[in-house]
Amino acid sequence: MTERPRHRVARDADHLVVGPSALRWDGNTLVSDIAEISAPLPYRVRGTVRVSPEMIGTTAFALDPAGRHRWHPVAPRARVTVEMTHPAVRWSGDGYVDSNFGDEPLEAGFDDWHWSRAHLKSDVAILYEGRRRDGTPFDLALKFDRQGRWHDMVQPAAAALPRTGWLVRRATRADAGAHPKVIKTWIDAPFYARSALATRVFGENARAVHESLALGRFRSPIVQSMLPYRMPRAVW
Repeated sequence: MTERPRHRVARDADHLVVGPSALRWDGNTLVSDIAEISAPLPYRVRGTVRVSPEMIGTTAFALDPAGRHRWHPVAPRARVTVEMTHPAVRWSGDGYVDSNFGDEPLEAGFDDWHWSRAHLKSDVAILYEGRRRDGTPFDLALKFDRQGRWHDMVQPAAAALPRTGWLVRRATRADAGAHPKVIKTWIDAPFYARSALATRVFGENARAVHESLALGRFRSPIVQSMLPYRMPRAVW
């Protein structure tokens, strides 16, 4: 995730090239060819990630009344294959692709949000909630079927989760009487956390991928000064 100058970026309908790395859509699979240097400890990151959607979501959802921020669950359910040469890692499993896009930076529109996705037996459950910069809340509770059709659901009951090592607040939703648990925290950053949960939602026990984003923290000058150490900015 190195920031690159404009002349190192190119795109068309089926390709996106950023420096030495690229994304391409072959009609069935999104292929990511990765050639990067890690940060803050520099070592090579090389390999290919393939994401084959089982369904395509065709609807983007506005996250604010003015529609400045939109969220699109592109592939609510997908098959992912990872083949890395540096480091030598290979695995495959179920995955998901979404996109946040809009007309202003995320930190200009929101203070925080909490999101989770769980693969159920037949459907995919997505829970999304947060607080906009003006203090108003937003929330979505959706189920996607095997054909990619989405259905509004009643938001389950609020459920507390422990804060992260950086004291980022985590919250989720679960069926009444359920007690979600953090199984593993993959990313614990000053303003962001991504975790695996054991939970129960819409009548089914499930493992969920969960994220919490603290954009109030992200806006702070201290956190901004830390970003280049994790996301270097190349000049070539």
